Amino acid sequence: MTAPRDLLDLVRAPAALSVPGDVIAGAAAAGVLGRRTVGLACASVCLYWAGMAANDWADRRLDAVERPERPIPSGRVPAGAALGVAVGLTAAGLAVAGLAGGRRALAVAVPLAAAVWAYDVAAKGTRAGPLTMALCRTLDVLLGAAPALSTRHVADALPAAVTVGAHTYLLTALSRAEVSGTGPRLPALTLSGTVALAAVTARGGASPDRAAVTVRTGVSLTQPALAAWYAAQFGLSQARAVADPCAGRVRDAVSAGIVSLPALQAALTARAGAARVALALGAAVPLARRLVRRISAT
Repeated sequence: MTAPRDLLDLVRAPAALSVPGDVIAGAAAAGVLGRRTVGLACASVCLYWAGMAANDWADRRLDAVERPERPIPSGRVPAGAALGVAVGLTAAGLAVAGLAGGRRALAVAVPLAAAVWAYDVAAKGTRAGPLTMALCRTLDVLLGAAPALSTRHVADALPAAVTVGAHTYLLTALSRAEVSGTGPRLPALTLSGTVALAAVTARGGASPDRAAVTVRTGVSLTQPALAAWYAAQFGLSQARAVADPCAGRVRDAVSAGIVSLPALQAALTARAGAARVALALGAAVPLARRLVRRISAT
């Protein structure tokens, strides 16, 4: 029988801390941050874990050569069980999304689930891989905005969705070298993109009807501070990979990109005026950093 620890390894459990912030940032930008956001965040985690399990199932033969320590090639999780976990979590994610956000949420969750599976079974090894993964995270942010009453409010979430999608594109492009290593050019390019994302996120602010929320919190510098924290967390690891672009350094940078994402999501949430929620979201970064020392996020 598969041990719980092996299932946690299969779905990269600590990496799920990078997921709820997508929904929270989208909900905050659309002005619908509330109880339904919790349910949609749970749906998002289910779909993320489904994608991790499907990833290992699809890569089981390649991992037997390149990553034999992973759950399936090591024999700790049967391939059929991994596929069952992926299918079950996908169904659970869609069900929870429907319960929490109704038809509007399902209109986003269904293509999100399709994009997750498309990446794992078809797009991952192609040039379309990073774009497909970026689409997954973009839709995940829009899932948080799905309960909004008008398309205008949903459109308010697009900048946050594109920002998270861009981070994911950079991270996925870098991750393709985490087994073989690379030259300094790739991590240098992703580092430049990370700095640019942080700079853009640090600027701007809440719309006039939400700006007072930020002022009342007394932490009007939350947004740029969180953006700078994101840049430091992800950027320093990429800088090390530029200096030494071996597989280990690249893998460390990929892990840092996953762990630091809540800081970027928090900055986007603060930009929408929900600074207190942003600070709570940022607390996931040190927690995730500790957990990935026990269970790999990549």
